[in-house]
Amino acid sequence: MSERILLSPDPSFSGLLMNRLALGRFVAGLSPSDDLDAFRQESMSPGDRSVIKEMRESGSQTARERVIDLLDDDSFVEVDAFVRHRSGDHGMHMHTPLGDGVVAGHGMLDGRRVACFSQDFSVFSGTMGEMHAKKICKVVEFAEKACIPIIGIWDGDGQRAHEGVNSLGPNGDLLDNLVSCSGKVPMISIILGTVSGTSALAAGLSDFVILGKQRGRMFMRSPYVIPEIISGEVDEDTLGGANHHASRSGVACLVSDSERGAFDMAAEILSHMPDHTMSEPPNLVSGDKWDRRCKGMGKLVPQDSDRPYDMRSVIGQVFDDERFLELSPSYAENVVIGFARLDGHAVGVIGNQPSVLAGCLDIDASVKAARFIRTCDCFNIPIVTFVDVPGFLPGTVQEWGGIIRHGAKLLYAYAEATVPKLTVVTRKAYGGAYLAMSCKHLGSDYNVAWPTGELAVMGAEGAVKIIHRAELADSDDSAERYAELVDEYREKFGDPYVAARHGWLDDVIEPSQTRMCLVRALRPLLSKRELVIPKKHGNIPL
Repeated sequence: MSERILLSPDPSFSGLLMNRLALGRFVAGLSPSDDLDAFRQESMSPGDRSVIKEMRESGSQTARERVIDLLDDDSFVEVDAFVRHRSGDHGMHMHTPLGDGVVAGHGMLDGRRVACFSQDFSVFSGTMGEMHAKKICKVVEFAEKACIPIIGIWDGDGQRAHEGVNSLGPNGDLLDNLVSCSGKVPMISIILGTVSGTSALAAGLSDFVILGKQRGRMFMRSPYVIPEIISGEVDEDTLGGANHHASRSGVACLVSDSERGAFDMAAEILSHMPDHTMSEPPNLVSGDKWDRRCKGMGKLVPQDSDRPYDMRSVIGQVFDDERFLELSPSYAENVVIGFARLDGHAVGVIGNQPSVLAGCLDIDASVKAARFIRTCDCFNIPIVTFVDVPGFLPGTVQEWGGIIRHGAKLLYAYAEATVPKLTVVTRKAYGGAYLAMSCKHLGSDYNVAWPTGELAVMGAEGAVKIIHRAELADSDDSAERYAELVDEYREKFGDPYVAARHGWLDDVIEPSQTRMCLVRALRPLLSKRELVIPKKHGNIPL
């Protein structure tokens, strides 16, 4: 933890202010309103001046400036501006700044009321002491009662060690309150500094985490006590920087090059979310015609099922104004997730990515998609799935890593979701991966395939090798016979019409009609309601 926590250049300012109020009022005849003005002035900029100077030189804004920049003009309503810490240990009584290192309150974001808070790194390095945590708790509780989203701007080094165990309880209360809000109101965390310990845990409980590329870093433990950093084996950016959390750990769903960009990302995510779980997402109708044909769609997907293509190109053709907000684009790239709009309605989009690992599902992709499905289900956002999956990724790494358990999470999430579920099979849909990707048997409401779709237990090549293994071993001309058997199997099972005859597909459509068919299916499903038998909760294979 930074030593500047005790080295403020004006540590006795608060004490001098109190003396002035006590003696100066009597001598100079000051009114109570003068006292308020003095307190208000102190609360506007309570931090260490040297730290604020360093922040400005590096391009960072102060906590208050960040809140003002995030919210609509003149909409911020601050709470607990006069809170002080109550610790007398380690010289803390010499510096009791107003606000205790966090700016909190509520305001408007694009015309919608949100609760928000911003940690102040210039006050005790943004660490979470007793009153700091209680301030955030109050805002979180307010958001839960008011049923409004929460946006947290994190820039702090975790628990305040100088307050000892007194800070531990309120930090636990904060985590408990955030868990209570989970699934009730949207929660977005923006990381604009070094965040560790409890702050990192709290931010990780959010529905969405946005990391600032320049200074955003997250650690489970303070970087000052991590052996690899102390020894110089790695630096802070390598261990906890934005790029690594976006591509390796999957903690960050988006990375921004600037603070303003991070706020815009938060606003765009929120535009697809409702205020709370009992409301509906905003409907923003565009000029894009609902029955627009997706021209050139058939050319995007090669006829050869072994050739890769970019699923994002297909997704872009289908949705309003060809706009797609992709989340976690650098993590588990073999599956694509994000938000889009269909006929003005916000939808969650999931698609296999044939250009990465041939679109196979692995551990990270399964968890990534399952988490997103559950987020959409919490907030009444329909799910549209594009399927081109040859199966789960084979290998000892996946098997020993628990692909069975993690793959079950994806299946569980789809089966549990009660929002409208629409599925388009573009090409391959094999075996257990087909089942896990929102198949009809898991309660999907509308399932269609293109003529290139292949719904089967496995690919024709693999199936022939298993079914006709003995015959091929005894055949003198096994290569020719193998080719005949593959063609025969593909003709019998390798087209979408077999599945359509069994009712596993609602229709086989031309690729150019994808948008129109999805809109027609979504409109009546917007009023979908499912009766769920009361229970405490299911036991997802975590």
